[in-house]
Amino acid sequence: MRLTFSYFSLPLFFLLFSTFHATSTNNLIPETCKKCVQKSPNLTFKFCVTSLQAASGSHRADDLRKLGKISIKLIKHNVTNTRHHIQKLLKNNRLDPFVRACLDDCFSLYSDAIPTLGQALKDYKTKHFENVNIDVSSVIDVSTTCEDGFKEKKGVISPLTKRNKDTFQLSALSLSIINMLN
Repeated sequence: MRLTFSYFSLPLFFLLFSTFHATSTNNLIPETCKKCVQKSPNLTFKFCVTSLQAASGSHRADDLRKLGKISIKLIKHNVTNTRHHIQKLLKNNRLDPFVRACLDDCFSLYSDAIPTLGQALKDYKTKHFENVNIDVSSVIDVSTTCEDGFKEKKGVISPLTKRNKDTFQLSALSLSIINMLN
């Protein structure tokens, strides 16, 4: 019995393969987020899915390793934007001296986090996941230390609460993925 091959078979094969590949890729983000949320109580499913889906290249990511790299890039982007936001806030000459001091501290913390995340990406590429874990964990400390500074004086409200929370959750997401790979 001979198999016959027609010109219709090849396009059908590619259509089925690309549909299967697209479906498995489309499921990667929600499936990863489901696992991450189970491992990290500080991360919400909605935040995880929304963040990863909005990231450049995430729709082409076809494995956990690529999503891990994307998650670290997300943190770096967030930290860089937060640093710029703090810089803008510091230009206000009418800031309360305590708030200014807190913002100065946060600016330093976020400034130091940028090269740390650059190193984390290098370590990630070489599969030195323990070092990546340490670097990303230090960024969690940046967000909590920054936020806690404002709480040292009663009645002061942090202008960075949402940004600090986002940094924390992005870092928790990345740590969850790193731990799945490790």
